[in-house]
Amino acid sequence: MQKGILYGVGVGPGDPQLLTLKAVAVIQTCGRIAVPGEHKEQTTAYQIVRQVLPEIETMPCLCIPMPMTKDRQKLASSHAEGARRLIQILEQGDSVAFLTLGDPTIYSTYLYLHGRVCAAGYQAEIVSGVPSFCAAAARMGISLAEGAQMLHIIPSSYTAAEGLELPGTKVFMKAGTKMKMVKEALALGSGGMELYMAQNCGMENEQIYFSMKDAAQIPDNAGYYSLIIVKEPKNR
Repeated sequence: MQKGILYGVGVGPGDPQLLTLKAVAVIQTCGRIAVPGEHKEQTTAYQIVRQVLPEIETMPCLCIPMPMTKDRQKLASSHAEGARRLIQILEQGDSVAFLTLGDPTIYSTYLYLHGRVCAAGYQAEIVSGVPSFCAAAARMGISLAEGAQMLHIIPSSYTAAEGLELPGTKVFMKAGTKMKMVKEALALGSGGMELYMAQNCGMENEQIYFSMKDAAQIPDNAGYYSLIIVKEPKNR
């Protein structure tokens, strides 16, 4: 029996119109989906796709819990179990489209499953999606990098202060859960910089904050899907 293929499908940041044609085709071809969570209805990636492909409501769905923790043992155990369950389906000859926000190659938990499935000898492919920071910059009408300018993508909950020391444009991903720490770092290290922020970019509850000069303007209660763009002044 021919084994199935695992597809890590990036569904974009929130706007269902940013779902790519390839993503739609792969999901339809697989006929079986997987989501990172205990319940598909509570998974943002699923809700994005459902607006374009209502038929996924009747597709077999594998829900894979992905705990939000830095405990390496818990993460390793969760990823191993998720990969094992995916492999069971691939062994039956069925292909699976694993839905993930944004692009699967950028801070995505899917990659941990992808690596394990490949290491076990099964075929896995990545379907690129629109990254949240690209969609946010487009929504704001700003560039992320021009000329020889550098662009840095930084997980803000780990290295906000260190990231501000880098030259060029800085994008702080998923800043919401550590907003107090991020704001403190920005207040100390972003003097003269232009600050932009997007919450839930492309979703119904989207909020955009344009060209802030002071980190105090950033709301303390920002949600998980928040990102901050720090740009150098144009005269630099």
